[in-house]
Amino acid sequence: MTRVWKWNRPVTVREVLEDLQQERSIAYTTVMTVLDNLHQKGWVRREAEGRAYRYEAVSTRAAYSAALMNDAWSQSDNPAAALVAFFGMMSEEQRRALRDAVHIVQGPEEDPEQGADGGETRVTPDVADEKQVEKPDEKPVEASGEKPGENPDSGPGGTGR
Repeated sequence: MTRVWKWNRPVTVREVLEDLQQERSIAYTTVMTVLDNLHQKGWVRREAEGRAYRYEAVSTRAAYSAALMNDAWSQSDNPAAALVAFFGMMSEEQRRALRDAVHIVQGPEEDPEQGADGGETRVTPDVADEKQVEKPDEKPVEASGEKPGENPDSGPGGTGR
């Protein structure tokens, strides 16, 4: 997959073979088998060109990496703790890349260090169990967005049922 991603275009078995042979001895049939296996697993699509195929990655390397991280994170029984541990392993350069990515996802209107109202937001340590978010000088707010004791059936300024 590394070779297919590297060129970012449809490639033939021969092209991959010639590139790999610069580093080590490898047979044409080995490369053909690997690309065929990748096709059968859905990692690459292929299109016939004469008597050969051109193989192209189905997704980007970044998308593949993201899927791996998401899969690993979703397997955790405590996702918040898993993220804290993961962030703790990051270099400063990786943390900067993470901050840049969060800015891209959130857009320019909200700073990840602050809540939507401009105040700093802290996640309580028991977030994975209690699902509470705490803002300074406020009582905890349930993850559903309702304040404790608030009637969910009443609209803004309403009296409920």
